[in-house]
Amino acid sequence: MPVRNIIKIDEERCDGCGQCILDCAEGALEIVDGKARLVGELYCDGLGACLSGCPTGALTVEQREADEFDEAAVEERLEGLKAPSAKAAPAPEPPPLACGCPSTAAVTLTPLAPEAPTGPVSAASTLGHFPIKLGLLGPGAPFLRNADLLLLADCTAACLPDLHQKLLPGKAVAMGCPKLDDLEAHIDRLAAIIKGADLKSITTVYMEVPCCYGFVYAAEEAIKRAGVTVPLGRIKIGRGGEILERDGVPWLEAA
Repeated sequence: MPVRNIIKIDEERCDGCGQCILDCAEGALEIVDGKARLVGELYCDGLGACLSGCPTGALTVEQREADEFDEAAVEERLEGLKAPSAKAAPAPEPPPLACGCPSTAAVTLTPLAPEAPTGPVSAASTLGHFPIKLGLLGPGAPFLRNADLLLLADCTAACLPDLHQKLLPGKAVAMGCPKLDDLEAHIDRLAAIIKGADLKSITTVYMEVPCCYGFVYAAEEAIKRAGVTVPLGRIKIGRGGEILERDGVPWLEAA
């Protein structure tokens, strides 16, 4: 058996988000019992295309004895994954992804009844600029210069009931989806903003589901690529609208 490069999975660090499944063009990986698994050594080319998208760093490439990479077997496997057999029974509804993303795991929430106002109520927006989508923001935008940037995962805006009162005041905003968007493009755009706008700080706001942590990874990687030091905080939001965790955001703790 030859010694060659082959993928290695750290089960302790793997959160089962499934990003590596999307990144592996050979179909060598599957999610089994909530963890990424190598289906077979012959399907893995050892090039490591699945590494960069892993938000927890659970994937590495090691050199060890392994079956030879078999391109013909890969093609056969991919064909089998494309379409079910003509004799197969109709496919059942697909189960939610292991990561439990709100877009794939249907959950019914029970909204709290709004409290009756006891005094003057202001519903004014505290948003200070537009556009707000990360892909549309230019590094030279004046509202980004020396700003405290709030990097919001899209779903957080709908889940956090007091977003405008608690998080937005005085912040520049960049929004996107770490699961469905091109995360590499977001990292490059964010790195350009960090380098060109001389940001004071970045705070990532993301959902409790593991795949959403990709925005924290994106911010960390963008800071590295920019080659500058920027304070980085994070806020984790629950699907019910509660703030589950916060780190490096003294302005919120004092609020």
